Amino acid sequence: MGDMTLKERFVRSVKGEEVDKVPVCSVTQTGTVDLMELSGASWPKANYDPGQMATLAIAGHEIAGLEAVRYPFCTTVIAETLGCVIEEGSFDTQPYQLDFPCKKKEDAGKISIPEKLLESRRINTMLEATDIIRQKIGDDIPLVAGMIGPAATAFYLAGANNYLRWCITDPDELMELMRIGESVCAEYANALYERGADAVIIIDSEAGPDIFPPPMFESMILPVYKSLTAKLKGLKLLHMCGDATAILEPIAESGFQGVSIEEKVDVAYASQLIGDRVCLIGNVSPSETLLHKSREVIRREAKQCIDDGIGILAPGCGIAPRTPLEHLKAFVAARDEYYQEKGLL
Repeated sequence: MGDMTLKERFVRSVKGEEVDKVPVCSVTQTGTVDLMELSGASWPKANYDPGQMATLAIAGHEIAGLEAVRYPFCTTVIAETLGCVIEEGSFDTQPYQLDFPCKKKEDAGKISIPEKLLESRRINTMLEATDIIRQKIGDDIPLVAGMIGPAATAFYLAGANNYLRWCITDPDELMELMRIGESVCAEYANALYERGADAVIIIDSEAGPDIFPPPMFESMILPVYKSLTAKLKGLKLLHMCGDATAILEPIAESGFQGVSIEEKVDVAYASQLIGDRVCLIGNVSPSETLLHKSREVIRREAKQCIDDGIGILAPGCGIAPRTPLEHLKAFVAARDEYYQEKGLL
């Protein structure tokens, strides 16, 4: 196949085409304290300043060796843009929600998308960071942007208790919020593609079986996903926390080209079930293995993922801020070790 650039390998993997070896990267948050100290860009500023965001995002590739640049480092951009109150966090904690606008179901009809959405503070920061990153890394490194999805948007806007209750009592109001999320995601994602992002990953764990009733996924969530993915003009990925096994089949029909799964999902089973239709991404545990286990265990679990049929080797969720740099390097090195041991490199 000849030498592939990192971007070529990533794109081909997402599309289900043959590659010389699986990419190893993160499609979820990559900001760690070690990378902050070495790059000079740190939270909370790196969540709000495009230059700092770009520097810290690139550090995941240049210092840790991850084969993609992934940004931002939180899930609050859309939420804050639509009226949620967000605390900016600290050097080792991500921004988090303090308050939400939909206290009662009637409030769902009062949520509106800003007329100049792309000029809003948080989204404009992301667009400017995209310009900076692409200019600095060139065209051969894949650039992955993350954002919350329709269900997560509804969760932020309604708050956890309302979201869980309205699933059953007021699905129309919940769907109204999801459709707002869909519209924002589509406009925002396509602007990111235009500025240089190769892939957008929709983080929508609130649609997963751990929170949302699986029987309702196909009736409520799947139509929204199909509508959203039809509008997206670049590589489209989905991340689902928890055990998403029960909804892997409909996800494979949703229009997403790749799905990022946590370690709770059995990769071998998922690969058998949908691996020929969707690129499986994951699923080494960031909170257990990458944060706490030895480098030997990290390498062993990473190699097992490849053996089981993973399409892109990655953490199963966002990397914990206190993850040691040496653990990330061991994770990256495990990919080449796997192919060397098989006599394929």
